[in-house]
Amino acid sequence: MNGLWEKPGSRQEYSQGNRLSEALASLRLDPDCLTATKAAALASPCFFHKKFDNAVNIDKVLEEIQDVASMSHSRLMQTATGVREVSKQLQRRPIKMTFKNIMIITKARDNELVHLTRELAEWLLTTPRYGSDVGVNVYVDAKLRRSKRFDEAGLLAKDKRFQNMLRYWTPDLCWSSPEKFDLVCTLGGDGTVLFTSWLFQRIVPPILSFSLGSLGFLTNFQFQNYKEQLNTVMGDAGMRVNLRMRFTCTVYRAALNTSRVSVSSEDHIESEQYEVLNELVIDRGPSPYVSQLELYGDDHLLTVVQADGCIFSTPTGSTAYSLSAGGSLVHPDIPAILLTPICPHTLSFRPMLLNDTMLLKVAVPGNSRATAYCSFDGKGRVELRPGDHVTIAASQYPFPTVLSQPTEWFDSISRTLRWNTRGAQQKGWDGQATESSGESVKELEFDIDIDDVDHDSGYSAASSSAGAETPLRRNFGMF
Repeated sequence: MNGLWEKPGSRQEYSQGNRLSEALASLRLDPDCLTATKAAALASPCFFHKKFDNAVNIDKVLEEIQDVASMSHSRLMQTATGVREVSKQLQRRPIKMTFKNIMIITKARDNELVHLTRELAEWLLTTPRYGSDVGVNVYVDAKLRRSKRFDEAGLLAKDKRFQNMLRYWTPDLCWSSPEKFDLVCTLGGDGTVLFTSWLFQRIVPPILSFSLGSLGFLTNFQFQNYKEQLNTVMGDAGMRVNLRMRFTCTVYRAALNTSRVSVSSEDHIESEQYEVLNELVIDRGPSPYVSQLELYGDDHLLTVVQADGCIFSTPTGSTAYSLSAGGSLVHPDIPAILLTPICPHTLSFRPMLLNDTMLLKVAVPGNSRATAYCSFDGKGRVELRPGDHVTIAASQYPFPTVLSQPTEWFDSISRTLRWNTRGAQQKGWDGQATESSGESVKELEFDIDIDDVDHDSGYSAASSSAGAETPLRRNFGMF
């Protein structure tokens, strides 16, 4: 079940999400009552967590997407436009929710974080919430059930009610019941956030990431302040959410009985599909030959890529592999697909930004002498044989992250990349001078001084006489 649609006839409380569901139901009963464009809009919404229903104006979303004139790829255009509008609404005003189930995802192979997981879980269980003398239900990794460091028995001994409140998550639970979780807290770095995206391949709960890794482009909360930060998010102040764009990447295999290899979907069999938060990388793998890839945009051949590979990145992934390969930094709110070549054969093949409403397709030609390899957020490495192709499209399932502050993206690149950080050009003079002997002097004297202080570029325009006597005029005056 998704966050916007509910089954028609269900006995759940009427909400904005149900209104969109009813619109879809009526569309199925009477397909002539709406325009074809609006039909495409209702068939391709932005899926998000059901807890966001009260914070989203569905009328505004439909208003934004129903008047799109282009029908060549209307489904993608409606999806991308819907994601943008919902994201803007969720950032404008705080979302106030009643949290019942909080999930904790802990970085693997770091035993120190197991102790922090125990600390956070105990605090969430014991801190009174919403009129109760206990906290909320907490889900931790099922691998901690027998962990001595986590000490399940010691935690349950504190209050017998914790036996029903301390629970364990598995990847299967994340796949089958993502709406069960009201909030996900990650303890780790950017890799842990990417793993969270990998766990939730459809609807994603809001993600609050604590910085306990190496860099931390996506982890903007400090764990030492977790009590204050979670009290704010779970209290009356609420939280602001940024819906980060993801890609839906689908691999198609050429049919074995196809005599002539083409990129038509009718001649291919759908294979794997992945939701990608950072990037899709297509490279030559172990082959010594340069990759030869056909790049299509909305079923039109754009170019033939001859390079070691190419990176298709989201704005979130612009600070990752794409940046190392020469791509640009792109703010997460910019609706774009980054295409960054890896060591291209032609120097004119530069990184570029593409419209997020484009359906991209990358195919290995049937006459290619080598295969290619795909990796999705650094996982799921798949070989593309001659005749196979992969499609890249804006996902219906964005990745909601809790905003720490409005400028968190600029703060993160300043902290991790030292963006535009440099030493002072010259130490400022405070008006006090000290000779090398240590004795101060009343007035600073320079051994090499400016001849004409009135024309020093360091002086303000108000005190300067710029233009009164240029060097050329002064030279003419000598004659």
